[in-house]
This record gives sequence, structure tokens and C-alpha cells, in this order.
Amino acid sequence: MLSQKKCIACTPDVPPLGAEEAKLLLAQVPGWELTLGGRAIKRRFIFKDFAAPLAFVNKIAAIAEAEGHHPDLMLGWGYAECVLWTHSISGLHENDFIMAAKINELA
Repeated sequence: MLSQKKCIACTPDVPPLGAEEAKLLLAQVPGWELTLGGRAIKRRFIFKDFAAPLAFVNKIAAIAEAEGHHPDLMLGWGYAECVLWTHSISGLHENDFIMAAKINELA
């Protein structure tokens, strides 16, 4: 189960996941989709006000700090959007899907 795993340090010499590997992991994180030409995953979460997505983003930030893997977050009235990719390899790593699974548990 992805949400039970911990993110590991990733160095620039690690190759990003291939399309097939990414699709297999994507199937384990409902609501997420490939973006940026398959180099990232994203999900938009919908809320009924501004306070709820703000609180949600703060919970994501706490997990990101604990895991050492930080998403790009966008916040507005009624929504929070999260984009995950591993900057050091300019693509997807298992860490991105681990974070997505942990974020899904918050939702």
C-alpha cells in the first residue's frame, strides 16, 4: 500500500518512471491524472468555502515536510490543486505516488 511507504532521497542520476510504470502506480491513487506530458501528476480537490482548502493545504504541508517531498500547491476559494513531480529528475518517481496516496487519505 503506497500510503504506508516513506519517500526516499532521490538523486539526479535516478531515471524517471516510464509511462507503463507511471500508469500502474496511477491506478493506485484515485482522482489523480498525468500532466505535463506524463512528467507529473495532479489532482484538484473541491470544497465549499475558502477555510477548508486552506486547512487541507496546511495538512499537506505537514506531510510534505515529514516526507521531504514537496508538491506544488494552488489554493483558491472552493479548491486546492496539487501537482507532484520529482524536480531533481524532471519526472515521476515512486515518491510522487506515495505523496499522492497520503494526500488522498486526507481527503
